[in-house]
Amino acid sequence: MTTTTTGTAAAAQAPTDRTRNHARAAGALYLITFVASIPALLLIAPVLDHTDYVVGAGADTRVLWGCLLDFVSAMACIGTAVAVFPVVRRTNEALALGFVTSRMVEAGIILIGVVSLLSVVTLRQDIGATTGATGEDAATLVTTGRALVAVRDWTFLLGPGFMSAANALLFGTLLYRSGLVPRFIPAMGLVGAPLLLASGLATFFGHNDQLSAWSFLATLPVAGWELAVGTYMLVKGFRLRSLAGERA
Repeated sequence: MTTTTTGTAAAAQAPTDRTRNHARAAGALYLITFVASIPALLLIAPVLDHTDYVVGAGADTRVLWGCLLDFVSAMACIGTAVAVFPVVRRTNEALALGFVTSRMVEAGIILIGVVSLLSVVTLRQDIGATTGATGEDAATLVTTGRALVAVRDWTFLLGPGFMSAANALLFGTLLYRSGLVPRFIPAMGLVGAPLLLASGLATFFGHNDQLSAWSFLATLPVAGWELAVGTYMLVKGFRLRSLAGERA
């Protein structure tokens, strides 16, 4: 009788342990996106703020580090969705697959922005700085550099902007329905997503600036949701009662 009870308990515990690892991985990757993306924005500031960067003195090493951190952030984006997919698919497989897809799209858009800034650095190193371009040549280089920076600005709106709102709606809905984390956490994402989307649409049509106070305020709920869900999954994992209900 004791052996049977012990065996049953062990069998019930095994899936929980596997799920715990998924939660830890997803939580860690969510926090990596914060740790990487915020300093990345500061590091790439010279190429974003100086229209003549491509023919100037430059700060290439700093910008390269920023691009590398954005690359890490993009990979972590995908990892968050892949890590939780085996768990949240039990709630709704279509939404879970949609979350993985939206994260991949976000990462792809971010990488387009990274490549555009790396292209600016390459132009500065190979042409702008070495030939000492002046006159029309310098003007052409500056125009090309500004165009590449404009590509990055649009990717910042479409990736961390629009796609973050989509991610919050998809993953927030999955977590709210399943109860895998306290419901006030996904509620932040579900409330913040429409605000972020509205701010992004206003920027898209030229009625708002990406660096405005409204944009900052509209970003806070989704940023808070991502930080909260990442921390909870890393520290607490998924709620055992919800997992037991799904297995039953």
